[in-house]
Amino acid sequence: MVLGTWPELAERAAPIRFRVFVDEQGVPVEMELDEFDPLSCHALALVGEQAVGTGRLLPDGHIGRMAVDAGWRGHGVGAALLGALIDEALSRGLPVLALSAQTHALGFYARFGFEPVGPEYEEAGLPHQAMERRLAAG
Repeated sequence: MVLGTWPELAERAAPIRFRVFVDEQGVPVEMELDEFDPLSCHALALVGEQAVGTGRLLPDGHIGRMAVDAGWRGHGVGAALLGALIDEALSRGLPVLALSAQTHALGFYARFGFEPVGPEYEEAGLPHQAMERRLAAG
């Protein structure tokens, strides 16, 4: 697992995001990269030298753009990514983590202590649920 800035990791992380979100899920290409990438801490999951998954932590505690290549799903890559981003949030003293989960992934995030907040909604044409996890009192 490697953590870094967007300039450091974009060359290897962006293709994963495009394969998962744009190619597989039909997210409009113009929505995939955004103004939050340069502000975020990015995680890149590696198997040997091969990049197989990515995710990001925004300065406000939002986790997003969690993506794992299809052939590596179910092998603990997503769990390792999420764990690394939670650890980074803890090291920064963030009190709460938030994310926008695709509804099929609710159980995955629940295993890490995330709880649904509010009603289900649509984002980029896909059903989502806001979730939060409190890290510290406050």
